[in-house]
Amino acid sequence: MKEPLKAYTIDEYGVKNYNSFYLLLITIAVLYGIIALLSIPLYHYEVTSKGNIQSYRDAFWTLQMSASTIGFGDFYPVTMQGRIIVAAMFYIGVGMVGFVGAQFVNKFVGFSDTNVKNRELRKQNKDLLEHNLQLERKIDLLVEKVERIVIQENDVK
Repeated sequence: MKEPLKAYTIDEYGVKNYNSFYLLLITIAVLYGIIALLSIPLYHYEVTSKGNIQSYRDAFWTLQMSASTIGFGDFYPVTMQGRIIVAAMFYIGVGMVGFVGAQFVNKFVGFSDTNVKNRELRKQNKDLLEHNLQLERKIDLLVEKVERIVIQENDVK
């Protein structure tokens, strides 16, 4: 039986490791949600100005092309409000598409991930602390033995 998709797992050091596929799905859903919402005012502004965006589908396509930075040019805004919406979608899209790209690069080029180095350092620190505690216990035992020997010598005198 397949395990359900989890947003993240927590490793032995308490570090959250986010599932890249989950992040990809969420990012795409949010991106297309924003496109769907912004298509409404874009369509409203452009259809009243007799621009070349004459349907909701045209507005959706325009914002999708803007978000992906392709921008075919078959549909484009002619009103100032439409241009502002398309420009905003460009910046939102560049950020979100860049985030998705960074997730893929991180997945395939994981050796450059600083989280891996941080985990290694945490493990080394944990090992050093455990070793220091062992040394501390040994020193405490030695101090006790030395104190007993000193007490015994004082009692003999």
